[in-house]
Amino acid sequence: MVIDYGHLIMIVVSWLLYFLLHSLLASLELKSFVVRHMPSLMPAYRLAYNLIALLLVLIPLWLTFAKASDYLWQWQGLSWWIANMLAILAIAGFFWSLKYYDGQEFLGIKQLKTDARSIEDQESFRLSPLHRFVRHPWYFLGLVLIWSREMTPYMLTSAMMMTMYFWIGSRLEEKKLLRYYGERYRLYSEKVAGLLPLPWKYLSAKEAGRLEKSLPVSKLDQ
Repeated sequence: MVIDYGHLIMIVVSWLLYFLLHSLLASLELKSFVVRHMPSLMPAYRLAYNLIALLLVLIPLWLTFAKASDYLWQWQGLSWWIANMLAILAIAGFFWSLKYYDGQEFLGIKQLKTDARSIEDQESFRLSPLHRFVRHPWYFLGLVLIWSREMTPYMLTSAMMMTMYFWIGSRLEEKKLLRYYGERYRLYSEKVAGLLPLPWKYLSAKEAGRLEKSLPVSKLDQ
């Protein structure tokens, strides 16, 4: 197998630059700077953030698939069916979960319409069915989709980089969520696993409902 290590380095660097810029744009510090010095730009911030993220991610993805290589592993027989079924379920789970989000708020359209200038997300604390079992369901579904694929050296490099960022990004995101929701999110994070569901860490529907209503911690299990 011939591996272009220079190309591997380009993939790693492109992902690192993407992750750094993505994290910077998502940071409360930069949002606070915009609010203080350029408040008129804030209503369009989320929409611009999403567009920039979508366009720039094409660079490392193009590098990942631009160069052909032998596969490190390929699924055969039963494993092919299992891997692709997992991928289909992950995609289905993603689209199913969309109905539990405010799509306009997530995209940034709502902020633009309402001239919102706050650094906080506009959506209230809400736990979808998937959030009862894992704190970052989209990251989890992304991991399932990524690691159910057949891998070339270049695809494996990107998979490892994305996995690393999902872990680091989830930690950074949780700092913001703790600031937004305080004790409610702290209790939620104690009860539910972060990236990978664990059988012993989940919320019942009743517990999730109580947490959404911000009932005292002592009443959560009642």
